[in-house]
Amino acid sequence: MSVLGVYFAKPRHLWIIGAIIAVIGVTIFLRRLFLYIRDESIREKYGEESEDKKKNCREGGVDSSSSAMRSYRLDELRNATKNFRDRIGVGATSFVYSAELGNGKLGAVKRVMEERGGSRRMFLDEVSILLRVSHPNLVGLMGFCLENGEQLLLLEHVPNKSLFERMHTYEGQSYGILSWSNRLNIALHIARALNYLHSEADPPIIHRDVKSSNVLSIDNDHAKLTDFGLCKLGHDLGIQAPSIIKGSIGYTDTHYLTTGEVSSKSDVYSFGVLLLELITGLKSVQGSVTLAEWTENSRKSGDVNIVVGMLDPKLQGNVDVQQIQVLIAIANSALLENSVARPTMTQIMDRLVYCLETQSRHRIELPV
Repeated sequence: MSVLGVYFAKPRHLWIIGAIIAVIGVTIFLRRLFLYIRDESIREKYGEESEDKKKNCREGGVDSSSSAMRSYRLDELRNATKNFRDRIGVGATSFVYSAELGNGKLGAVKRVMEERGGSRRMFLDEVSILLRVSHPNLVGLMGFCLENGEQLLLLEHVPNKSLFERMHTYEGQSYGILSWSNRLNIALHIARALNYLHSEADPPIIHRDVKSSNVLSIDNDHAKLTDFGLCKLGHDLGIQAPSIIKGSIGYTDTHYLTTGEVSSKSDVYSFGVLLLELITGLKSVQGSVTLAEWTENSRKSGDVNIVVGMLDPKLQGNVDVQQIQVLIAIANSALLENSVARPTMTQIMDRLVYCLETQSRHRIELPV
């Protein structure tokens, strides 16, 4: 008999192997049971509409007569999106399609794709987050669908393009250049959204993917934050346990990148990059360096003339000097390497409100 055969022949070893197999089996069973219960709890709480109501769905769309969040059948959302024809956005794990809901109402269907890394767990986590939040500067959830392998979210329709498109694409800029006042208002709205997630949501929420492509424009002065696929929940928004690094290049907190420890201050860092983007008109990555690194010497110089040189030339000098100094100071504090020393979103929001209320109206004079 071989050595391996002798090993397996011993009763003690057979008992150990059997115990290991049993533990693995129970673990797999409990994991599947957890996912099933979570699916069913979502369905029960926001459950399927009655069969009579389903039969009354408008042909080629979905019934939008009620604003209540509910689950949808796959064929309803296929019809509403014209079989996923009109794509209006692309995410890391998803595509977003325009949806006609009937009665002239519109929505947006986010199609989470497993082949793009969008797991069932991530989808259910995002549904769970969206069910918990309600704020005028957050994109709201109208419904969802889990059927035939599809993972679909029906989201509130936001009429204009993302901030990224408005600032960095030819088509977006054809809508008009965002003024300094527009940019301040957008910054304040996203600060309010993050403050709500960090300080008012229960439990608190870390967004983890604050960036210009996740800021949607209602109009030039009003914006909403979207995409909750990477969010983390926690009653304590202090430093969390090390985790797999998630986020977008140029926006991701440097402390998080080096330690794997994520906190609400990680969103603060990303917001600081967003501010720099609004000020400079530049993308979050410049060649091989981030925008934070690209602007570091200028924004920390303390020389108003150097700071002015950072401004987006498309603004043509129509900028309040004192306001630009306040925004640069906020960005510098948000981008501190020491995450604990960064301000909270409440502090940032308060500074932005004060900044908007106390315009000095000192304009920059550009050379002819």
